[in-house]
Amino acid sequence: MNKELVDKIKNNPDYQELVSKRTSFAIKLSISVLVVYFTFILTIAFNPSVLGAPLSSDSVTTIGIPIGVAVIIFAFITTGIYTKRANGEFDDLANKIKKSVKED
Repeated sequence: MNKELVDKIKNNPDYQELVSKRTSFAIKLSISVLVVYFTFILTIAFNPSVLGAPLSSDSVTTIGIPIGVAVIIFAFITTGIYTKRANGEFDDLANKIKKSVKED
């Protein structure tokens, strides 16, 4: 790819919007996943009795099992949210950038 084409793409306002929106969205989702995950891990590390409590008085399953499954499901959901937005809004912007570069 030649430098002129790279500069044309980088100076395109749609490209700058794409980079800004994508980065901001990815950071927000990453932080939310990290907060959920590290809250779970730190609870295990510093207060394991909370997650070690049984679901009911005669249950052998602890409350940590469904919470752990919820953490995994949360990660899948955030991945789905990112993928949906990437395949929609972000791809639309990328296609708009490609179209404007081809026209010039």
